[in-house]
Amino acid sequence: MGWFNLPPSLGPLRRVARTLYQNLPPLNFVTVHYIYFIGTCLLSALIFWGASTPPRTVSFTDSLFLTVSAMTLAGLNTINLSTLNTFQQFMLFMLIILGSAIFVSAFVVQIRKKAFEKRFKSVIEKQRRKREHRKSLWGSLSLVSRFLKGFARSDNRTSVPGSIIEDSGNLAIDVSRPTEEEPRGRTRTIRHEGENGNSIHLDPDESDIDGSGPPERRHNRFLSMQGVGAHSNATARVRFGSRPSLPDLTPSLAPHSFGERARTYLPFPSSGYISRNSQFHHLTNAEREKLGGCEYRAIQFLAWIVPIYFVLWQFLGCLGLGAYVAHVRPGPSWENGLNPWWMGSFNAVSAFNNSGMSLLDANMVAYQTSAYMLITMGLLILAGNTCYPIFLRLIVWTLLKMMPDNEFWCEPRKTLQFLLDHPRRCYTNLFPSLHTWWLLVLVISLNGVDWAAYEILNIGNKAVTSLPAGFEVLDGLFQACAVRSGGFYVVPISSLRISLQVLYVVMMYINVYPVVITIRNSNVYEERSLGIYADDPGYPATAPPPLSFFHKLRHRMKGRPFEQTKSYFVRQQLRAQLAHDTWWLALAIFLIMVIESSQFEANPAVFSVFNVIFEVVSGYGCVGISVGLPNEEYSFCGGWHKLSKLVLCAVMIRGRHRGLPVAIDKAVLLPGENLHVAEEEDAQIRLEKTAGHGGVV
Repeated sequence: MGWFNLPPSLGPLRRVARTLYQNLPPLNFVTVHYIYFIGTCLLSALIFWGASTPPRTVSFTDSLFLTVSAMTLAGLNTINLSTLNTFQQFMLFMLIILGSAIFVSAFVVQIRKKAFEKRFKSVIEKQRRKREHRKSLWGSLSLVSRFLKGFARSDNRTSVPGSIIEDSGNLAIDVSRPTEEEPRGRTRTIRHEGENGNSIHLDPDESDIDGSGPPERRHNRFLSMQGVGAHSNATARVRFGSRPSLPDLTPSLAPHSFGERARTYLPFPSSGYISRNSQFHHLTNAEREKLGGCEYRAIQFLAWIVPIYFVLWQFLGCLGLGAYVAHVRPGPSWENGLNPWWMGSFNAVSAFNNSGMSLLDANMVAYQTSAYMLITMGLLILAGNTCYPIFLRLIVWTLLKMMPDNEFWCEPRKTLQFLLDHPRRCYTNLFPSLHTWWLLVLVISLNGVDWAAYEILNIGNKAVTSLPAGFEVLDGLFQACAVRSGGFYVVPISSLRISLQVLYVVMMYINVYPVVITIRNSNVYEERSLGIYADDPGYPATAPPPLSFFHKLRHRMKGRPFEQTKSYFVRQQLRAQLAHDTWWLALAIFLIMVIESSQFEANPAVFSVFNVIFEVVSGYGCVGISVGLPNEEYSFCGGWHKLSKLVLCAVMIRGRHRGLPVAIDKAVLLPGENLHVAEEEDAQIRLEKTAGHGGVV
């Protein structure tokens, strides 16, 4: 780091700077995500506060809270949004879009597309330089060879042509003639051996091994920022010299306990293998380049389809809801001093991005009997969050089936098929077929539980039974879709049975689990991110737990190798997620109860511990439903002290980032040779563990 080169007189400052550098989190996807959200929220809060009319009618604390709530899609509001001016409402509208998970993922796709294009250009230039270097090196080695031959003849020995080999510790190849492919060795020493045993060593620049510069020194940082579920030292960086050479795979070992032949899963001939989560290994350099080309074409397609999906759903939602509110049910909008088209459009964008913010003070209570409004918003809620991976895969699959199977459409069909076969190499929110079906079953099951609980637990509750029979069922279905992430409500939450409120706390807490566990369980580098294959200094590599005797016996009787079940990885992710969530929630609830102790003593029924838990979990889960306050329409947190609101702001930002993929997820990493070597390294370690644990992978 150049800025560490300070004058000797500033030695203490240099030590402080070095300490900060060693302990601050490294710059990766998760860190940049935090910087983006925190920076945007702070800047927006200043503008929002300054735009108040009359001036300062909205405090800076409330301004910060509303911008954080909109950006994180939490949807809680400390004041009635109908009292804001149009510019402030539009700011919240834009922050909801900027904080959308689909928007962020689409931005990542565009960055990766540009990185691929830049890498292709650099590879072409690098190959040109290497060809020129080989020519000059070949000329130098020819002179050396003639010199050694002459030296050997002067020693009266038999003249035998010398051999030039590359001893990499991994591979040995003949470099006595120029070659087009560059071997992936960890250390490369060219050694020329003469007939008399004399040798000359030539060490190429080690920084050119993977095209990424010299190995960076890793520090044990106080804040790792690797993402939830990732080991603190997890990295995709290649550990030079940390492992022996990759052994050759025998046909009896590789297809069963180590992986299947890759040629059946790639649109080009391949001699390599494919393992869990589309991890390719033992590919040649040419095959790796072809694989990169397939990934680039898939990312090119995603760079179009994801923004189209994101824009089209919201555009049609704004048109549909805006027209309905303006021409069918404009009354509630006018009563709140709002333009019906603007209110409908705001609700459409808020529903698709699962924010839960509504310009109407009473949220969706005024539209309890509006079937079109409830069905449209419910569909938008599903399309923008839990069902997004399902809908996206359905779109890709449908396009593939619609394309004619002829020569003209050959390449697009290969691209779509590659995306369906290996989605997690290209995109965070597109899953393999099995994972997608598993996600669909979970969505139906959890929403079904919420729907049934709403209908059963509210039997005899006049707030629900007073509705017409058909709308009572429809409202329950809408509430089931909205309670886990949507944040809207058609019946005031405080009027529901306490048993249902407890269920809602659980559902808000686990709302992120189906999608995020699927993201992490389908990560190409999942074992590496969990530390299972970690071999950093001071951290022993951990192996999967041994299988029971009966489990081994059952597999032996079936003639299959011992494969570690995927449930092991799911359990690891769940443990990490629970550890990440529990202490943060407990600390936030404790601090808020300390700050609000005076209000609790004055009104224990309203400022109860359960109500605080409900609000904190809603903010942490980025849901947005609230038990509210008596005689007020805004969220329960609107009656808290300023310091409690700031604590909840931190909770919302933290909760928004628990749904991210880990920093070494293939779908968020920029392309690089070190990623290819990391896959080969993982394959080697997996093979070693296969041999060391009796076949357990």
